[in-house]
Amino acid sequence: MRIRTTSVRTKAMGAVVSAVLGAAALAGCSSSSEAEEEAGGSSSSAAASVDGAQKAAAVLAADKEAHDGDLTTSGAEDVALDGKGVTLTEGGTYRLSGKLSDGQVLVNAPGQKVTLILDGVDISSSSGAAIAATEAEELVVVLADGSENTLSDADSYEKGADADAALFSAGDLTVGGAGSLTVHGNGNDGIVSKDGLVIVSGTVTVEAADDGVRGKDYLVVRGGSVKVSARGDGLKSDNTEDTKAGYIAVSAGTVQVTAAGDGVDAATDLVVTGGTLDVTAQATDDSSAHGLKSGVITVLEQGTVQVDASADGLHSDAAVHLGGAKVTVAAGDDGVHAEGDLVISAGTVAITRSNEGLEGKDITVAGGSTKVTSGDDGVNASGSTASSEDQGGGPGGGGGGESVGDFSLNVTGGTLVIDADGDGFDSNGTAEITGGTLVVNGPEAGGNGALDVNGSFTVSGGVLLAAGSAGMAVAPDEESGQGWLSATLDSAVAAGTTLHVVDSDGKVVASYVTEKAIQNVVYSSSALESGSEYRIWSGGRASGEETGGMYPAGDLDGADEIATVTAGDAPEGGFGGGPRR
Repeated sequence: MRIRTTSVRTKAMGAVVSAVLGAAALAGCSSSSEAEEEAGGSSSSAAASVDGAQKAAAVLAADKEAHDGDLTTSGAEDVALDGKGVTLTEGGTYRLSGKLSDGQVLVNAPGQKVTLILDGVDISSSSGAAIAATEAEELVVVLADGSENTLSDADSYEKGADADAALFSAGDLTVGGAGSLTVHGNGNDGIVSKDGLVIVSGTVTVEAADDGVRGKDYLVVRGGSVKVSARGDGLKSDNTEDTKAGYIAVSAGTVQVTAAGDGVDAATDLVVTGGTLDVTAQATDDSSAHGLKSGVITVLEQGTVQVDASADGLHSDAAVHLGGAKVTVAAGDDGVHAEGDLVISAGTVAITRSNEGLEGKDITVAGGSTKVTSGDDGVNASGSTASSEDQGGGPGGGGGGESVGDFSLNVTGGTLVIDADGDGFDSNGTAEITGGTLVVNGPEAGGNGALDVNGSFTVSGGVLLAAGSAGMAVAPDEESGQGWLSATLDSAVAAGTTLHVVDSDGKVVASYVTEKAIQNVVYSSSALESGSEYRIWSGGRASGEETGGMYPAGDLDGADEIATVTAGDAPEGGFGGGPRR
């Protein structure tokens, strides 16, 4: 017989002890620094070696291939749950129905594939997992069409228990079908695979005392509706020993996560190429609860991602690439944080609440539409370590004599709009604008500036408009290939004031409606000529399609001239972007 019933719960397998190697995660599938890390290289150098411009396909191609998630159910054998536990010892397909008020379905079929069709089951266990595949190459859980199924485990587990989730598989685990599954992980996690976990379809609801859904080697969501409420992490992949494992990928379906820990936590890569991911991560203590977290690289290429987190919205120990997804983030700390590269190449990004909006060692905005709202710095190229040199103080001295680190902030395309109460566009190293549109609605307080660049700051293309306080005003370098001007007004003008940049012929070059009280305006575009005189007018009307308060046209009817500036002259009492030559 392949099926036997028992009222005695078998002992779970012994605990699997694994060393946590954080450096190995950083030197993972997307990094070229494995040898360096093994030799004891720093985590910062590992982060710097991860190419943040990688696309999702390249990242996933370097990862361990996920199993196919086959849901074939032909030749099923019916198993009625009649109050006793069930043990399955051979591979095959079994259709389960009925109720176990205190029992367990145990799969002990070494090296074999076992498919369980859940057709209206309600399984509760007071001593362990509801379904425990302690020995199987793969466990496939198929939710029968229209069925409603519930799994509940024990309130606690013995220390070192391996089967420590309501639905547990020691091998690969696949979940799919056209029914529903509700999982109550009362004692620990909700759904766990010690290998790879693939969710294909179905309606899956998980409540967990610790982590919601965890696949050690990988967690892949290809469809369905997944709703997770966890007092630990929401979705998790935690293999830190294999650089090709420990990743999470979402390609379709709807995933909703509410967690007291990290919403989505991948030891290596986190990739979203479709579907909807809605994450709330709010810590109930003084721990950090990030929305999306990765050890190597996060790539959001397609789909919709919405995050509300008490710590960072998106956090990576190495790189982040926002490459086409629609991303909305509200964060208690950084909106997006990368220890290495932070690249925005496409899509729409809205940081609606943050301490610092975008933070990374090397930040590149090459495309897409990005809006950042921050209580401190809007965009900050910085890091914990750097080789730096003191550039001295005074005008042109690297933003006021601060050290110049090995950091970069580049805008080459797309649109970036910043609303910052601290520094708006801030690099502790260098900054360069070669294309795109950058609008900075900077701080009102004098201790910060709309622009703050410690090293060289050049503009050779695109459009720049930065407005804020005048006390720490910074302008581009004189060596910039494109004309720019910096106008410090005699006094601050109120929010809602229409300002115009007007050339010597009386032509309106740009119009801007202030969103805050400001006293300094920096503007650069191909319409400006270095050495030429321009006037700033207040009043009149702005027209056309608005970008962060900037308009392409305006008229001076009823306006007054309030300042005259020469393009290429640094602001009086302020700083250029780098050393004068």
